[in-house]
Amino acid sequence: MRLHPVRSLLVLALAVGVALLPSASPLEAQGKGTIKIATQSPLSGELAALGEGIKLGAQLAIEKMKGPLEKAGYKIELVPFDDQAKPDVGVANAKNINADKDILVVVGHLNSGVAIPSSEVYKEASLAMISPANTNPTITDRLLPNVYRVCGRDDVQGAVAARFAKENLKAKSVYLVHNKNQYGQGIAEFFQEWAKKNGMTVTGFEGTEERANFDPILTPIKAKNPDVIFFGGEYPQAAPLFRQAREKGIKSQFMGPDGVDSTELLKLGGDAVVGMHFTTVAGSVKEYPKAREFAEAYKKKFGKDPEPFAAQSYDATAIGLKAIEAALKGSPGKTPSREAVAKAVRGVKHAGITGNVNFDEKGDPKIATYLIYQVAKDWKDNKLVKQLDIPTPAAPKKS
Repeated sequence: MRLHPVRSLLVLALAVGVALLPSASPLEAQGKGTIKIATQSPLSGELAALGEGIKLGAQLAIEKMKGPLEKAGYKIELVPFDDQAKPDVGVANAKNINADKDILVVVGHLNSGVAIPSSEVYKEASLAMISPANTNPTITDRLLPNVYRVCGRDDVQGAVAARFAKENLKAKSVYLVHNKNQYGQGIAEFFQEWAKKNGMTVTGFEGTEERANFDPILTPIKAKNPDVIFFGGEYPQAAPLFRQAREKGIKSQFMGPDGVDSTELLKLGGDAVVGMHFTTVAGSVKEYPKAREFAEAYKKKFGKDPEPFAAQSYDATAIGLKAIEAALKGSPGKTPSREAVAKAVRGVKHAGITGNVNFDEKGDPKIATYLIYQVAKDWKDNKLVKQLDIPTPAAPKKS
């Protein structure tokens, strides 16, 4: 019996092992499993603009640099967690992260007050945490073997801010307000410490969790008439504080740390914050020549310019991927352990888009960059006033 031409083709295909079907790719054939990188940052609430930047920076890094691990047979995934800028949420998320054995690196957090207790949870699982934004010295001064950061520290940033106030703004007196959390109060204390040692008069030091009515704080500030008001904290409080200060007729110059480094400061503070200065460990991507391609890719993919710490998150994620690759070489044929990855991070020397990162014994970059900006009417026109590369303080002496 003569077969129909189409039937003949089907018979031939079956005879040669279903040759008409697409063959499995080498990656599918290997199928060694999934490796995940988690982020923890506020993805909701008043600090979501900065927290989302951390997530999206990590996403871009994974998309660009996952190739070597994919070739080794692994699927690479980003798993973002919303810590809501709350320590209890961060700790609860950290426990869930520990429970997912596919997660080998955490990139985060934004808030030091969340990172410190969460990192203690990661330590229990020997899980590497690489921070793009946490500046409180306690992050690394505990000498945890799994904790790293790619940015500078508040003991340096606070001193940089105070020195700038005295030498560049010619301030003789300062009133310090902070938000009572580990980040805001800590950097205000470091500012105060340098100021007192170097002849500045500290006319007040006060913490507040107020979000709307700052009159009880501003009335005594107006009476003391300080040359500078420094707010230790983030933009949701700083903006209304400074706006109400101007409305009250206070003429002091305003300053803040990298917690105010966001376009949201200008949106919330308006003309009152134009001309003020802030310090930061991150800085605009335009200050980093290697970050231009990143900024273009970020805007093309997400439809907006990167917020501060997005580029640092990109570098932190790149370091995490390199550490996984290094650990994989040490355990050929099987997924590396979390402990091996955490240990490998310390040996990574990364020429990143925000600078070269080479970790010291604490997990800090040996040299960190600190920048001082003056706020313009359009955030993209903010003026870089000073940029400093400063060695990181040595590890605390063991008692």
